[in-house]
Amino acid sequence: MFRRSLPVIIAMIMGIFVMSACTNEQQTTNGKTIDKESQANKSNDQKEHKSDLVLPDTNLKINAKGNDVKLLKKVLIKLGYAIAENGTFDANTEWAIKDFQAQQVKLAATGVYDKSTRKWIEKALNGSFKIEPGKGIAKDKATVKESDTITVSNPTDTLVLVNKQHALPEDYVPEELIVPDVPFPFTKDIPKKYMRKEAAKALEKMFAAAGKADLELYAQSGYRSYNRQQTLFASYSEQHGEKEANKFSARPGESEHQTGLTMDVTSPDIEFQLNTEFGKTDEGKWVKENAHKFGFIIRYPKGKEDITEYQYEPWHLRYVGKEAAQVIYEQELTLEEYLGVLKV
Repeated sequence: MFRRSLPVIIAMIMGIFVMSACTNEQQTTNGKTIDKESQANKSNDQKEHKSDLVLPDTNLKINAKGNDVKLLKKVLIKLGYAIAENGTFDANTEWAIKDFQAQQVKLAATGVYDKSTRKWIEKALNGSFKIEPGKGIAKDKATVKESDTITVSNPTDTLVLVNKQHALPEDYVPEELIVPDVPFPFTKDIPKKYMRKEAAKALEKMFAAAGKADLELYAQSGYRSYNRQQTLFASYSEQHGEKEANKFSARPGESEHQTGLTMDVTSPDIEFQLNTEFGKTDEGKWVKENAHKFGFIIRYPKGKEDITEYQYEPWHLRYVGKEAAQVIYEQELTLEEYLGVLKV
């Protein structure tokens, strides 16, 4: 009897195995049952969603229109920018691009979507870093009126913008002011010998490199307090009138010297003066082509007077760090253009 029932038992076992296999076609995740068909649909949905986020290859800027603009704006919205999803590259889109660029030290905040910007947006989409809309350039500060002056909230930032629309707090004094180990045409220990430590060390390296090139660079004027600038500007205004004085001298609070990140340099060929002739000397030419390698820029370049609102000053060096200096040098920008903050 046992032998006659064995086939029946085997059939029963096989039936249970088949039922179990059918049941295993379903998977349980977080307490919810998801069958293979649902998983496939979800995967397809993800692929379709990902395909919507396509970055255009073409360069785009203000007033551009078309599908490429619409694709770009979808990505910007995904990154958190509150802009309209349409095919017009409007002022809000330009601000979003500027703000994104301003959060990457290797990008100039031009507001133009280009190859370099595309690369960094791709990295943001891949989760390489987080973007905080408005952190680069606050929407209400992307442009400033020529008549307006605001007090900066980031005076210690290496990239702090100081100009006729952006002033330092009256009581701001940089920390870690030291005297760089470079030649000066005077020996007295006075404030203008000092710089912030990071900038001072970079200046030492630049002067050492100039020395190896058989050049004679001298440091002439670094840190200057708010009160000292007030005295100087009052003197220049008395001699030349305030409007004329403000073409070559800053009002108190608006001088980069107060940051501790600036040094005026000179050479024996011009008797240690600070004038445009410095740009024609071997030292001046070398500084123009090499300062960026050490993190410095010529803050008031020739041909950019309408942006900087100061005369050409080949001697006025501002420390911004190597990465920013490289971009500014290669693209022939002012600090205003690099930061994307221009007057209207």
